[in-house]
Amino acid sequence: MWGEEAVVVVAVVTVLGVLQQAYFSLQVIHARRKYSVSPPATAGPPEFERIFRAQANCSEYFPIFIAVLWVSGVFFSQGLSSFFGLMYLYGRLRYFHGYAEAAQRRLAPLYFSAQVLWVLIGFSVLGVFLSLCRVYLKVDLLLELGSALDLV
Repeated sequence: MWGEEAVVVVAVVTVLGVLQQAYFSLQVIHARRKYSVSPPATAGPPEFERIFRAQANCSEYFPIFIAVLWVSGVFFSQGLSSFFGLMYLYGRLRYFHGYAEAAQRRLAPLYFSAQVLWVLIGFSVLGVFLSLCRVYLKVDLLLELGSALDLV
C-alpha cells in the first residue's frame, strides 16, 4: 500500500484549494453586505454579480479539478500534478479578481486555468492507461519504450 509520503503534496494542494474556495465564498458574503443583496437573491449591481459569478464559476470547476489532481497525483506523478495544481489555483485566483474588476479581465486567466486543467486531465488519462497496461496486460509501456529507445 502507498505511504502518506506518496500523496502528501497532493493533499497540501487540495487543502489550499479548499481554503481558496472558502476565500471566494467570504468575498461573496462581503459583497452581499457591501451592495445590500440579501440571500437568496443573486441579482444586484454589476459589481456584486461579477463577484457572485466568479465564485460560482470557480465552485463549478472545483470537483473536476480535485478529481484530476488526485488521479494524476496517484497514477502519474505527485510532483508534476502538484505543480500544475498550484498553477491552476493561481489561475483561478487571477480569474476571480479579474472578473470582480471587469468581465473582460476574466478571460486570460480563464484560458490559462482551462489549459492547466487539460494538462491534469491528460496526466490522469495517461497515468491510468499505463497502470491498466501494467496491472491487466502485464506490460510496462514505459519500460518497453525505454528498451526500444536503447536499441536506436
